[in-house]
Amino acid sequence: MKSTITKSYLYEHVARIGKAISSPKRLELIELLAQGEKTVETLAEQARIDMRLASAHLRSLREARLVETRRDGKFIHYRLSGPDVAQLWVNVREVAEEHLIELRVALDQMAASPDALSSESRESLLAKARSGDIVVIDVRPEAEYVAGHLPFARSLPLAELEKRLADLPPGKEIVAYCRGPFCLMSDEAVKLLRQRGYTAHKITDGVSEWRAGGLPIED
Repeated sequence: MKSTITKSYLYEHVARIGKAISSPKRLELIELLAQGEKTVETLAEQARIDMRLASAHLRSLREARLVETRRDGKFIHYRLSGPDVAQLWVNVREVAEEHLIELRVALDQMAASPDALSSESRESLLAKARSGDIVVIDVRPEAEYVAGHLPFARSLPLAELEKRLADLPPGKEIVAYCRGPFCLMSDEAVKLLRQRGYTAHKITDGVSEWRAGGLPIED
């Protein structure tokens, strides 16, 4: 009996993690925090929820020790408690993509166009970016780029992209990325670039996927 009680107790603690990530919005908050530290105000705005709801979700994540906080004046900044939390998000999403056909269909429908997706492997992309054969652009907000980005990537936030097209070298293939497969900013960037005559593709990787694949991240 004692052994059974002890075993149940262990499972109960592991289940705390599952309970904490059982909300779609909490998963989205984890994905956002995988891009770098953010205030609750920023998280609420980016997740398109009100502050009270964002705070409640963050409290649940904090109780499960998935996020940590620090205070800076009147602002509270949130961050993931470790890179393994970002890895957890990638693992859960990849399992869902493997086993849920509904998710795969939804992802296919989200894509702006199938030919906009780069067929380069991560290693090939890194080699071409290093040699200057392609230009990799990070279309996330600049603060996320500063927190960590793919090697050799340039920061060109989507909101500034149209005004900064002159920053891109003519005749080069442009590869855009943002926060991962669920992020649409890179689709919008590719659409804009192609309308302006650039050869442009996107990759579905974000920083979390790149790191999970064992490749370096710059900050």
